[in-house]
Amino acid sequence: MRIGIDVGGTNTDAVLMDGARVVSSTKTPTTANVSEGIATAMRRVIADSGIDTAAIDGVMIGTTHFTNAVVERKRLTPTACIRLGLPATVCLPPMVDWPQDLRELVGGESHLAHGGHEFDGREISAYQPDEVRAIVAKIRDAGLDAIAISSVFSPVNATFEEQTADIVREAIPDANITLSSEIGRIGLLERENAAIMNSCLRGLAARTVDGFKAALDELQIRAPFYISQNDGTLMNADFAKEYPVLTFASGPTNSMRGAAFLSGLRDAIVVDVGGTTTDIGVLQHGFPRPAALAVDIGGVRTNFRMPDTYSIGLGGGSLVTPLSLPIAMGGSEAGGIKVGPQSVGYELTSKALVFGGDTLTATDVIVAGGSESIGDAGAVSGLDVDLVAAVKARIMEMIAIAVDRMKTSATPVPVIVVGGGSILVTGDIEGASEIIKPEHFPVANAIGAAIAQVGGECDRIFSLAEMSREDALDQAKAEASERAVNAGASASSIEIVDVEEVPLAYLPGNATRIMVKAIGDLVEA
Repeated sequence: MRIGIDVGGTNTDAVLMDGARVVSSTKTPTTANVSEGIATAMRRVIADSGIDTAAIDGVMIGTTHFTNAVVERKRLTPTACIRLGLPATVCLPPMVDWPQDLRELVGGESHLAHGGHEFDGREISAYQPDEVRAIVAKIRDAGLDAIAISSVFSPVNATFEEQTADIVREAIPDANITLSSEIGRIGLLERENAAIMNSCLRGLAARTVDGFKAALDELQIRAPFYISQNDGTLMNADFAKEYPVLTFASGPTNSMRGAAFLSGLRDAIVVDVGGTTTDIGVLQHGFPRPAALAVDIGGVRTNFRMPDTYSIGLGGGSLVTPLSLPIAMGGSEAGGIKVGPQSVGYELTSKALVFGGDTLTATDVIVAGGSESIGDAGAVSGLDVDLVAAVKARIMEMIAIAVDRMKTSATPVPVIVVGGGSILVTGDIEGASEIIKPEHFPVANAIGAAIAQVGGECDRIFSLAEMSREDALDQAKAEASERAVNAGASASSIEIVDVEEVPLAYLPGNATRIMVKAIGDLVEA
């Protein structure tokens, strides 16, 4: 049996699954100490099912902890960056595009050195070990031990990054080192940003993962546990300590994977309605469609793998505000009604009218319309009928616009609705061929974590003037498979699920970018 947990901004959801069967599930408010909320959720599903904790084979946890640390500018470790690429790249130093407050919090210390490669593996300039040793001495004297290392086109050739890491370990044995080639993709600045962000989160990651372990120990759960990645797969706890940035956006990803599992569909649009926001994503072959462009995290552009999602300020706790003046259609306000983006969030059960509060929320309107029976329906029986109709119409319009933004054609597609706030979906969605609200839809995110596999990917540029296309594909597949195994997958179960080739006509040498995704089952404990 597996326990799947998803820690959101409002609720912590948990499910206990026996194979494909949901044995028990629960929702609890997310706590300031994330580990306490996780322990509470696990206690409930274990108590509800009455199972022996010895029967639990694994615990899968999805968390927003690390994303929140960047967004909130909290618990980040000062980090130094070493970039290898002189004499190129001088005009755009590391962290040049970071928000000022975040750059100052992380330290903003960066150093440039000779090295780097062209896309085909040729050196930009000769690597100078003594130059790097002098830089590392400055970093050590500054008292920093979190270090990000980047090199131009290191996904093609990571030799200089690896040599620099060896020099850092000689001078600073306990250094926390992140190589950009292990995280990001081709673009230098975005890949470097991801590496710096990873280094500054590693201290928090170690404390968080240890907290999760303590919560499991408290409940006498001896099974291994895993952390959800943002591509819909898992990584083991030790891997999560090394690469915390790979958890970014894992919440919406878990919901999409859970939606695919519950509905049986592999290609569809998923609408995940929570307490504060609605996240819309696209399933391709059962996994989230990856973002094609750089993704902004806390004001910093990054290019490591992220799901392509679109979020709007609509949820069960969204404030409903009648307006005295008509508002032009098309924005977030229409027909004299404003829905969201402000929300009561996790305070819904105390502030909404149906729960004895004094705040009109989207949930109150849905209950007043008779679509759902939640709380005290009598508390909203006096709501104006026209107001209820206008709010419901506005909610469906907001969702339809968001779904349309995620579609790549006008062809109607299936839409899977999940999440605790999905009671807001009360009608047809324009552009949907069908609307599916599967069983256990409120905890699809936790189910997505519980059923996840382990994955790895490769994103590199190959010069087909120097090797055959088949050799390049084999090399990319082998690298993606190796990364999946390192993250905790069984080597015998590895499957290549996605291969993408993009010829780069603007580069010489018949250059081609190859992206490969591999997945596999968890190694049996």
